[in-house]
Amino acid sequence: MTAYEPPGAPDPSGRPVPPGTPGADAPYDAVVLAGGAARRLGGADKPGVRVGGRALLDRVLAACADAVTTVVVAEPRATARPVRWAREDPPGGGPLAALDAGLRQTTAEYVVVLSADLPFLDEETVRRLLTALQEGGTPGSAAKPDGVLLTDPDGRDQPLVAAYRAAALRRELAVLAAGHGGLTGLPLRRLTAVLDLTRISGPVASFDCDTWDDIAAARARIREHGNVLDEWISAVKDELGIDLDVDTGVLLDLARDAAHGVARPAAPLTTFLVGYAAARAGGGPEAVAEAARKAAALALRWADEDAPDPKPDAPSAEPDTTDAKPDA
Repeated sequence: MTAYEPPGAPDPSGRPVPPGTPGADAPYDAVVLAGGAARRLGGADKPGVRVGGRALLDRVLAACADAVTTVVVAEPRATARPVRWAREDPPGGGPLAALDAGLRQTTAEYVVVLSADLPFLDEETVRRLLTALQEGGTPGSAAKPDGVLLTDPDGRDQPLVAAYRAAALRRELAVLAAGHGGLTGLPLRRLTAVLDLTRISGPVASFDCDTWDDIAAARARIREHGNVLDEWISAVKDELGIDLDVDTGVLLDLARDAAHGVARPAAPLTTFLVGYAAARAGGGPEAVAEAARKAAALALRWADEDAPDPKPDAPSAEPDTTDAKPDA
């Protein structure tokens, strides 16, 4: 095992992170295990395999982007956002040794533990896990569980898609290490068997990629009609380093109005100009919405000018006597 590092270790920027540092609604740290051998992928670099244009590891990091500290247990690599790096000693010592190495660099009361091969994990699922952990696991239960994990479609536990109380993990890892002379080679079930766990269903978010067939299935699902647009927008934002939530429906309506009311090439050019105008106005969803509203109104006015003018009223059968002079 690696030597214990006390709470308060610096974050990637070099600033100390004291215990209890406020983060999102439920402050938490994240530990992502990304150092497996990927034998069923022929030893491929599984965290770097791309699904929907993004590396599997980057997709998982996006799901826990609001963690106070994110620790990836693996050899360092380029990632879409800054993280801390840790490594079990010796490398390849198994999931418990890797978890222990990552946990030693965290300080929050709650920790989300994830594998690096979850293409459909999202922030909403992470929040569900944390909320269930904080509120007692199951509705009406006064007991506070040690952890909350997802189950797959077959009802099997997924302990690497879970939120835990950090104190419970540290306690049981110390017991296991003392009883076995270390954690190297111990299976993950040795830990989960002694924790008080709550299960919640997550059939899509728990999907992991162990084989090339799994990778192919994930890539196919992302390209389905109902998913492809959101996936593409997420991939573009990651690629460009944009952390901005916008109403895609507003932009799509604008593109439709510009294409139909003006000319087809007007759609991409108009949406580009809206983005540029929003950036000059300070950015943010409100600036995008206002710029899109103005451009959409212009497109509708433009289209209205192509409509035929209303026909004049038909002449009346009665003679017009407005200017007639009275009889002499």
